[in-house]
Amino acid sequence: MRGDNAVLIRGGGDLATGVALRLHRSGIRVAITELPQPFAVRRTVSFSEAVYEGAHNVEGVEARLVKANQLFAWDEANCIPVIVDPDANLLRAIRFAVVVDARLLKSPPAPLPAPIPLHIGLGPGFTAGSDCDAAIETRRSHTLGRVYWSGSTQADSGEPEGDPRRVLRAPAGGEITGIKNIGDQCAAGEVVAMIDNQHLVTSPFDGILRGLIRSGLHVTKGLKIGDVDIRNDLSACFLVSDKSLTIGGGVLEAILTKPEIRSKIFAVSH
Repeated sequence: MRGDNAVLIRGGGDLATGVALRLHRSGIRVAITELPQPFAVRRTVSFSEAVYEGAHNVEGVEARLVKANQLFAWDEANCIPVIVDPDANLLRAIRFAVVVDARLLKSPPAPLPAPIPLHIGLGPGFTAGSDCDAAIETRRSHTLGRVYWSGSTQADSGEPEGDPRRVLRAPAGGEITGIKNIGDQCAAGEVVAMIDNQHLVTSPFDGILRGLIRSGLHVTKGLKIGDVDIRNDLSACFLVSDKSLTIGGGVLEAILTKPEIRSKIFAVSH
C-alpha cells in the first residue's frame, strides 16, 4: 500500500466503520489503526473486531488484522487492513494522503507523529485550522456531517442521543460477561450482562440488543457497555447507521474539496 494514495482512519468503531465503508465503496484505499483491546459496543458493525477475530465482515466488506510492516506489500483492494497502532506510529514510515481521527475521544488530540497533507477530525475536541485541517459534525442535528474548515463542531453534551435509557452502563468495575447476544430480544428487566458475575446489567425496556462490548474485557463503573433499541428491527444490528454514513459523506466531501488530495488518491486507484 502506498500511503500517498490512501486514507488512514484512526479507530474502527461503528462510526469509523461507516466512514471506512463510504470511502472504500467510492474507490479510495483505506487502512485502520486500533487499540490492542478495542471497546466497541456495536461490534457487529465495527471493523475493530478484526483485532480479536483476525478478520471481520461488515456489509460484505472484509477487514483483516495485519502487522504494520505488511502494509508496504498490501495489494488487496477489496479488503481493509487493520493495524494495532494506537499512537499511529506507522505515520513515521508511511506518509498517508489523509488521516481521519475517528476515535471520538471528545478532547483535543495529541499531535500526529508526522505531517499529513489533510488531517480530518470527527466530533468534539477538534478545532479546524488548529489541531486538524477539517472537522466533521457528529451530533445529530441539521448540521450532522457538515465540514468545518475553521472553528469547532458542537460541544459534547455529555448525554446520549435519543432516549438515555437505551444506553447500558457498567454498574461497577470488573470483568464483563455477556448473557444476551447482539440481535437478541430483551424484555424489560431481563439480564443482559454481568460484571464480575455479581453485578447485573438489565434491559430498561422491551427491545433488541443492538450492541454489547465483548465478554472478558475489564470495564470501569459508568462505562457505556451496551445499547438496547426499542424498535423491532433486527437489521439495525447488522447495518451501519444512517449517522455513520452521513459522517462518512462529510469525510468524502472534505477529501474531494482539495484538488491536490483528490488527484493523488484517484490517480492510482482508478
